[in-house]
Amino acid sequence: MTALFVALLFIFASGSGKVARASGAKGSRFVCTAVPAGTDLNCPVDTNNRVQSTSPLEEELRNTIIQLRETILQQKETIVSQQGTIKELNSKLTRCEADAKSRSNARRKDYSKNTMGDLPRDPAETVEQLGKTMQSLKDRLGNLEQQLRTNASGGPFPNELKDLLKHRLSDLEGQLLTRVAELEEEKSQLYNETATHRQRTENTLKSLLERITELEKSNSAFKSPEDFKVSLPLRTNYLYGRIKKNLPEMYAFTVCMWLKSSSSPGIGTPFSYGVPGQANEIVLIEWGNNPIELLVNDKVAQLPLSVSDGRWHHICITWTTRDGSWEAYQDGERLGTGENLAPWHPIKPGGVIILGQEQDIVGGRFDATQAFVGELSHFNMWDRVLRPIDISAMANCSTYMPGNVVPWVDANVEVFGGATKEALEICEDRLFDS
Repeated sequence: MTALFVALLFIFASGSGKVARASGAKGSRFVCTAVPAGTDLNCPVDTNNRVQSTSPLEEELRNTIIQLRETILQQKETIVSQQGTIKELNSKLTRCEADAKSRSNARRKDYSKNTMGDLPRDPAETVEQLGKTMQSLKDRLGNLEQQLRTNASGGPFPNELKDLLKHRLSDLEGQLLTRVAELEEEKSQLYNETATHRQRTENTLKSLLERITELEKSNSAFKSPEDFKVSLPLRTNYLYGRIKKNLPEMYAFTVCMWLKSSSSPGIGTPFSYGVPGQANEIVLIEWGNNPIELLVNDKVAQLPLSVSDGRWHHICITWTTRDGSWEAYQDGERLGTGENLAPWHPIKPGGVIILGQEQDIVGGRFDATQAFVGELSHFNMWDRVLRPIDISAMANCSTYMPGNVVPWVDANVEVFGGATKEALEICEDRLFDS
């Protein structure tokens, strides 16, 4: 810009006669005279400080100089403004890249989770969104280049600034292309992680299906869902069965089952029902040399039953909250009755029924000395007191009545710790024992 101004001064000086001819030289040459800053170019003076007259050519050149100066000042302001815009765009691009990297790390962390069914989203969405942002920045930079190609008056912009801008745009384009390449690589990695996650999920599902198939095959030995028994051959604190059904609140109940045990002293705990706050809500137990006991809400009644001879026996216990009345049946015959066993206490819902163990907390903390040793089958529960004729019919194998609260079916019973479920036709097996 300074060189342009000096050249214009040279033109002005040569047109107005503001030059000195060098003496003693061949021909003529012009010597430029420096003009101090702030000198009024509209009022040229001679060596005697007299105002010189101006010609039309001088006036035209003077106006041209003034216009060029204004144009240069406007261009300078435009350069400063556009440089600020470029810095702002660079700052936004840097934040965009940092945000994209942060989201990518968070997305990669989420994909490392191994949860079934929780498949990650398609990472192409992230790449597509960043691509749109980058294209927008590139378009804005292109518009900026177009604006900088012309000045405020429509004239050409200096070549030096054009070259600088082109170089800067080339650098930004290279950075964008590099970033897109990185995102494409990351996209490929995310797809691979997704495929790996999907493969693990499919393998897990395949294993579950195989396990279900095995269980179906193992259960195919049962002629009907109720023709099986649970075997608990050892007195331990880890062999037991569990009923999957939940009990409602009850004001009466009847529990019936077939038992076979020769363990001594005492057969242990054929079943127990515990609820939060009361592990002994309902318990049937023969422990040590004590008789068989029925516990309701931790209250005890002794039952006149004897089933430790190694044969199958049909046992039924009834209870009602009214006066706490109870009855005990063995092989269809009522052997004992009583009252005042937890009277007016409703059986609480939301508990756990365990076969073969006495619960000290709901569903656990078993004591091996109280474990049932033997086999049991047809554990059924009703929310009412059954008639003696119905109990006798089940004991004589003349009828079968599944419990309306807990029916004895294969799907309702699971075993743990080495306890097993085996096929059994109870009435045929009972006749063989007799």
